Amino acid sequence: MALGFTVAGCGSGSGSGDGVVTIRYSWWGADDRAKKINETIKLFEKKYPKIKIKTDFQPYPDFWKKFNTQASGGNPPDVFQNAIGFLRKYDAKNVLLDLSEQVKAGNLRTEGFRAGLEKFGEVDGKLLGIPVGSNSMALVIDKPVYTKAGIKPEQGWTWDDFDAALKAIHDKTGRAGDSGMYGVMYLYDLYLRQNGKAFFTEKGLGFDEADLEQWWGKGLKGSEEGVVASTKKVVQAKPKSAVTAELAAGEFTWDNFTNRYSAEGKSEYGLAPIPTTDGKKTGQYLGSLMLSASKRTKHPKEVAQFIDFMVHDPEVAKIMGYDRGVPATTAQYEAFVPSDPVAKEIAAYEESLVASGVLEPITPHPAGADVCEMAFMRLAEEVGLKTRDVDDAVKQFFTESKTALGS
Repeated sequence: MALGFTVAGCGSGSGSGDGVVTIRYSWWGADDRAKKINETIKLFEKKYPKIKIKTDFQPYPDFWKKFNTQASGGNPPDVFQNAIGFLRKYDAKNVLLDLSEQVKAGNLRTEGFRAGLEKFGEVDGKLLGIPVGSNSMALVIDKPVYTKAGIKPEQGWTWDDFDAALKAIHDKTGRAGDSGMYGVMYLYDLYLRQNGKAFFTEKGLGFDEADLEQWWGKGLKGSEEGVVASTKKVVQAKPKSAVTAELAAGEFTWDNFTNRYSAEGKSEYGLAPIPTTDGKKTGQYLGSLMLSASKRTKHPKEVAQFIDFMVHDPEVAKIMGYDRGVPATTAQYEAFVPSDPVAKEIAAYEESLVASGVLEPITPHPAGADVCEMAFMRLAEEVGLKTRDVDDAVKQFFTESKTALGS
């Protein structure tokens, strides 16, 4: 599908003799997201006939490979989809535009964002990204399996309650309770935050080897006991989820991914709260995809107007729905009223997080955080496959992380 175009030549953005400005916009995602985004671009170009958008999209890993090449060559896209784990990395490489000046100039609004997202893209006093949608970690469950096991997860349940639930599910249904949460970096971050630590500090890791040995050791033990799904079977089931493949009754992921389960599986799926250490603190925050701009763009005003339109215009929300998470601004949140049960549950889940007061500021992500995440996922899988023992995996993770973080 010919949805992607790139601009040849040096520098970012272009202009023409008739006053029309062209800016480049890149993102990651599948064809369905691309179709929706191209619809929103048509609306933008109708409102701003002097600004044209050239688009480019790839799957997640391919996006960053291409972006790195473009950034290294001094020709990144004018505006692009971004995430919290990359802000400090590309700010340190002098790639990201501080959008604060465009806010002062009136080209970009920062008011009207939902609770917890107002300052999401601010790093070290600079505005490096604008949220387009929100999500938070949740436990996606196979509802009939949980019901059969007699488990009803509620806000404030503890990790001990969760461990008991995994055993009950295994004993009463013959299915593993979880798909293998010990390789989910963002979940481990919540667990650490519940215990007064965090995965990252502003400069490095916020935990030590003993912490990770305990976490991965518990995961391996659970797999051996059958309460956590076999890593080998989970890997074999990919790209299908372990939950929809009926290997596990639940797994931890971002709440807006719930649509995937309904599309893939035959059961009824829902969202359950994050277990806690003390019955109160979940460590949760609202995460978000965001839009960032290149420091090399020749058209910062037009880029700011484009970002403003994409995060504030109600019609954009009606097209995008929850594709990139729950809309970040109040105007877009109110404009899209979900009709399907899954979207309604996602909205209700995030509303419950705000109402219960559990949300906290997000953990800072230092430059190199993305490399740490990939190492965490890979090594956790190797532990599960028993191709590497826990002690060795932990040492390898800290070695790779210290290199990535420069510490």
